[in-house]
Amino acid sequence: MTFDMSIVESLSQKLEKNLQEVIIGKDENIKLIIIALLSQGHLLIEDVPGVGKTMLARSLAKSLGCSFKRIQFTPDMLPSDVTGVSIYNQNSLEFEYRPGPLMAQIVLADEINRATPKTQSALLEAMEEKQITVDGITHNLPLPFMVLATQNPIEYEGTFPLPEAQLDRFLMRIELGYTTLSNEIKIMEQQKISHPIRDLQPVVSAEEILLAQETIKHVHLSSSIKKYIVELVRETRKHPDVYLGSSPRGSLGVFRAGQACAAISGRDFVIPDDIKLLAPKILPHRIVINPAARLTEITQVKIVNEILVSLPIPGADMDGEAQ
Repeated sequence: MTFDMSIVESLSQKLEKNLQEVIIGKDENIKLIIIALLSQGHLLIEDVPGVGKTMLARSLAKSLGCSFKRIQFTPDMLPSDVTGVSIYNQNSLEFEYRPGPLMAQIVLADEINRATPKTQSALLEAMEEKQITVDGITHNLPLPFMVLATQNPIEYEGTFPLPEAQLDRFLMRIELGYTTLSNEIKIMEQQKISHPIRDLQPVVSAEEILLAQETIKHVHLSSSIKKYIVELVRETRKHPDVYLGSSPRGSLGVFRAGQACAAISGRDFVIPDDIKLLAPKILPHRIVINPAARLTEITQVKIVNEILVSLPIPGADMDGEAQ
């Protein structure tokens, strides 16, 4: 059975064009957020205030014909404020489940690191198993399901850093950064009368997303590309500056995201360039640096890039597929 990758490519182009109506000069990040969506992964957007973290997440939600909920995390928030509660109905003499904001297809977890670890942990089951358990009863989440979380790395007062187990649930961690001078002028001109997100309309349905998510699973990875991914992840565990390397979930993340990256480019096979593009976004937040190395300018991203440079790249056959 053959699968038409042009379906995925067309969906990606529609989404990309729609997001560019609001998000100026961030084409690579737009591509990454689409890859995360198609890979059935979750995205952590970490950057300073005012660069468009929340706007990027809201723009994606408005571009999709999916249910959307936003959770503004605060230190006093309880797990039940996220997952929902069971309330006793005196008429039926039974407990009824009242869904929380997590019961949606696209969930924006704004300033996630402002919530306590107990509340953060309420997301773990949902992000991994696409279900939540309240009072011993399991409730399936609607599909497609994606968590878009934002956090500010420079504000430490009143924040609770995400633990490694929570970080590992995110497929990617990205930074938006400041835009160029010309793009900043475009942003001002764009918002002279009103914000463009007000006019943003859905361009992709939930059914189309689910079809695309199934389609990318049939993108081919040669044995050498699979080996390349595993060797890359294993090297993060051997690096002298690393206390804890990436888990096998990192390998699976690069594997699935590589398939999505190939599909949105119209290919039904993964090439080394797909892996080299994605690894610095998928692996660094899964790495814990040695205490001694933290005193230097060594970062997780530098370690991954260093491994990518030193690791032999798989060759290619005459048909252009990596071998």
